[in-house]
Amino acid sequence: MPESWHPGEQRVFRRAVANPLLTADDWPYPVNAVFNPAVAHDGEQTVLVCRVEDFQGRSHLSVARSADGLNGWSIDPEPLIYPSADHQAEMWGAEDPRVTRVDELGAWVIAYTAYGPTGPAVSLATTADFRTVERIGVVCPPDDKNAALLPRRIGEHFVLFHRPRTVVGGHADVWMSRSLDLRSWLAPEPVFRARAGQWDSARIGMGPPPLETSDGWLVAYHGVRHTVAGELYRVGLALLDLEDPLKVVRRSPEWFLGPATAYELQGDVPGVVFPCGWLHDPFTDSLRLYYGAADSVVAMAESSLSEVLDRLSRCG
Repeated sequence: MPESWHPGEQRVFRRAVANPLLTADDWPYPVNAVFNPAVAHDGEQTVLVCRVEDFQGRSHLSVARSADGLNGWSIDPEPLIYPSADHQAEMWGAEDPRVTRVDELGAWVIAYTAYGPTGPAVSLATTADFRTVERIGVVCPPDDKNAALLPRRIGEHFVLFHRPRTVVGGHADVWMSRSLDLRSWLAPEPVFRARAGQWDSARIGMGPPPLETSDGWLVAYHGVRHTVAGELYRVGLALLDLEDPLKVVRRSPEWFLGPATAYELQGDVPGVVFPCGWLHDPFTDSLRLYYGAADSVVAMAESSLSEVLDRLSRCG
């Protein structure tokens, strides 16, 4: 497809020329920003579950649909998940969703950050059509966020990646928890950490739900570095073992997508590329990464799965 790219960037992912795909101006009601989209394909359309921030500074989750995943978006007139006094844990907002198709359940599972008086927590909900949801509720208490579920059990357990902030040292790294029923979760186990002195030194968090490949679970994650001009959010890649996701097979030393265009460098939070969803087409091998830019708009960058795995295979 046509591309727009910055010569200083790794060209594994190529930005869509249609970017930004969605902005606040596209919404059927007044909002401040639209960003950090999860993505699914329902068999007919590309479905984005977007974080939408209102003018009170609270976020809800809203759905947009497109036949080609690039243009002609149809946006639902009402939010899918929104702050409510009936759900105290998310009364200040529902943020940063990730969507996983779980065939065992015959449904999609939405993992999102529930923000309430006690802080950010991980909540789960299920949906069969992205028009109604059934809340499971908070599964990882504050301070925790950036959760993504694997599409199948490992052994007898569902597996959830998330980012608890540790009490000692305040580290914000990727951890993993296991559950038999999606409701009661075992204690988290560490997977990989922020790296001192590198582009992902301040904190990291899981991006889209890991993609199952013959080489392992393909992971895209965001990494943050503190700079004199503020924080920079970029995207890195890793591979986890298929049957033991605690084992990191490979991890990229460099970032693969970082803020370079005007819509990534200018917005409510400049310098942010934040991935929450991707789609792989097995017939064309296309891999589309949907992300939030500058906490203001929705964008997409494309590669092929084989190209990404080939590039990652060169990492130690």
